Amino acid sequence: MAGHVDTSKGLPSHPERATLEGKNKFLGFWFFLGGETILFATFFGTYLGLRNGIADGPSSQEMFHLPLVFIMTMILLTSSLTSVLAMFAMKKNNFRTFKVWMWITVLLGVSFLGFEIYEFYEYVHQGFGFTTSAFSSAFFSLVGLHGAHVAFGLSWITVLLIRYRKSGITLTNAPKFYVASLYWHFIDVVWVFIFTVVYLMGVGGH
Repeated sequence: MAGHVDTSKGLPSHPERATLEGKNKFLGFWFFLGGETILFATFFGTYLGLRNGIADGPSSQEMFHLPLVFIMTMILLTSSLTSVLAMFAMKKNNFRTFKVWMWITVLLGVSFLGFEIYEFYEYVHQGFGFTTSAFSSAFFSLVGLHGAHVAFGLSWITVLLIRYRKSGITLTNAPKFYVASLYWHFIDVVWVFIFTVVYLMGVGGH
């Protein structure tokens, strides 16, 4: 659906889906997301099956520190909000505001990734490494997979911002920004599941 055209700004009210290319990008993204969902579901299932296999290594109650993870969660959820605000600005053809919110999203994502790297470093320093136990292998695989997706999402958004830094909002780049934003929301949703299944259940011993 192209939406009505705002003649004062020269763009449709929904520029991200105003062209056939934009609609195809949107449709293709959902197919891609289906594969990503299956991938993460497999890793979650593996983690749940191995989380009690601690061997001689530490347990989740001994290792996990909820205050740090809570801060990470708030940072990532806030980045999802700033991404939404960026999309609102895009639909209003306010490119300057759009860029501000998207760069804030990137900075928040980088902060989250920094905390995650620090968390991994602390775990390894305390003797909780990838090969310590089946539980540790499953943990690092699942959380590390999410971290890799965060890094990819940050690279994606950053490249778009640099490439289109002077072009403004167009019918060509609007679908690209929109799909990247949807991908970022997906990453946030996955982290909510990780926070609940891995950390909350881990600390609670369930």
